[in-house]
Amino acid sequence: MAHLRKRILGTCAAALMATGVAAKNDITVAMQLEPPHLDPTSAAAGAIDQVLYSNVFEGLTRFMGDGSVVPGLAQSWEISDDGLTYTFKLQSGVTFHDGTTMDAADVKFSLTVVDPSTVEIKLSEPDGNLLFNLAWGDAVIVAPESIDNIKQLPIGTGAFKFTSWTQGDNIRIEKNPNYWGTPAALDIATFKFISDPTAAFASMMAEDVDVFAGFPAPENLPQFEADPRFQVLVGSTEGETILAMNNKQPPFDDPKVRAAVAHAIDRQATIDGAMFGYGTPIGTHFAPHNPAYVDQTALSLHDIEKSKALLAEAGFADGFETTLDLPP
Repeated sequence: MAHLRKRILGTCAAALMATGVAAKNDITVAMQLEPPHLDPTSAAAGAIDQVLYSNVFEGLTRFMGDGSVVPGLAQSWEISDDGLTYTFKLQSGVTFHDGTTMDAADVKFSLTVVDPSTVEIKLSEPDGNLLFNLAWGDAVIVAPESIDNIKQLPIGTGAFKFTSWTQGDNIRIEKNPNYWGTPAALDIATFKFISDPTAAFASMMAEDVDVFAGFPAPENLPQFEADPRFQVLVGSTEGETILAMNNKQPPFDDPKVRAAVAHAIDRQATIDGAMFGYGTPIGTHFAPHNPAYVDQTALSLHDIEKSKALLAEAGFADGFETTLDLPP
């Protein structure tokens, strides 16, 4: 097996392919977070989709790298003139990894079966995002007979089959020899879970992994950039780090308190301290590369005196205590 000449780690959330990976028949991709289970239809955890989406499970439609929506398990579709009825023609010859046939009956729990190779969705009102929404991980097609064990034994239609899950360490998938579409380029893919930044750095330096998606130690990036063995790709993501406040719970039900909190935060100092400068203040819920992005950072610039004044107006001149909950 040929060794890779370069390894890649990325600060973006998407998995990155290593240069020269075509010379290998397997790949090891490191991730910070391990999926809580393996059913993308019943949880919003992004780590589930990072491992299984389009690898093991597929939907009627799928996303491409540029954000476009293309056929998946549906080879084509027709939309009625009033925009209320979508009729999908399914791909032929598709089987699940256990050998059973994928047909309209497997999607009838939420769609209307027209015939074994055709399904229909009827809407109460037009929805221009329907095809986009059907491409999400929680809209993938699963076989009803596999649903009882799906959280530990996912059975899909994708180019890879689930092989094993060593909890706390890795998930392995292997090439599906009976895949209905373009065969996978690799025989085996291993997703290794490394949450500790020190361990992440050591695994890359030892070349134990080929790719690290969302590398957790940005302070190490200059070392990798100076090392010819590695390629560092830095990009924006659809993920945002936000401080969310419950506007129904006191004292955050007062807009002045929420504004005071916003003005108390020095976004750039936080980015510099926590991410060594790898980040962008946004002041909104959109990432800067999103076509709908509007720069609203000026509305909540760091201003301690304004923050104190707003708190005083809200009746909290001496401040208040609250609890901050953190995600993984």
